[in-house]
Amino acid sequence: MKLHWLQHVPFEGLGIIEDWAKSQHMEISCTRLFADEPLPDMESFDGLVIMGGPMSIYDHDEYSWLVEEKKFIKTTLDAGKTVLGICLGAQLIADALGAKVYPGPQKEIGWFPLQGSHPLLPEILTAFHWHGDTFDLPKGTTPLASSAACKNQGFIYNNRVIALQFHLETTPESMEALIENCGNELVNAPYIQTTPEIRKAARFEEINAAMTQLLDQLSPPF
Repeated sequence: MKLHWLQHVPFEGLGIIEDWAKSQHMEISCTRLFADEPLPDMESFDGLVIMGGPMSIYDHDEYSWLVEEKKFIKTTLDAGKTVLGICLGAQLIADALGAKVYPGPQKEIGWFPLQGSHPLLPEILTAFHWHGDTFDLPKGTTPLASSAACKNQGFIYNNRVIALQFHLETTPESMEALIENCGNELVNAPYIQTTPEIRKAARFEEINAAMTQLLDQLSPPF
């Protein structure tokens, strides 16, 4: 099986998803959109992972590649492929399915509990968050989770498309990369932790296990 992923910034990679894909003996390829790399042909991959990034899905003037990326995601969904979106990736999927994406009432950055509402996720899980935007649930989707700061934390569509506003793929290295590159967002706010609080609250084993379980249950698989 062939897994392709879209990268928006150099410091946000696949995290634990890469380990899982390698354990499944998948071929992994990547489009680095920030480097203006071309998007692949539909026939060249089986499943797509869309990662996060600090930009908004509407920042077309600053990130012109967003226009073609949105078209590509819509084509991928229409082709019936398995798709997983993380944070910005989830927002791009919501947009492709016709839902509204907009700034949330408050940013959510750090380790905060989720209430799972689907068998793909634990009923209670403390996950890693780093987002300001949110989305309405697209028509025909099933909600996956919510939190005190963000009602719509994810959804599943046609049992093959999963959108997660939160991060289960995060490793110690990828968390530190976010702190280094986006630390200016760590301001005093109800749902934003400080750097020491983020490091102290980390639960990598728990979230990585949840991500692996979710990936194992994808149907059809990558």
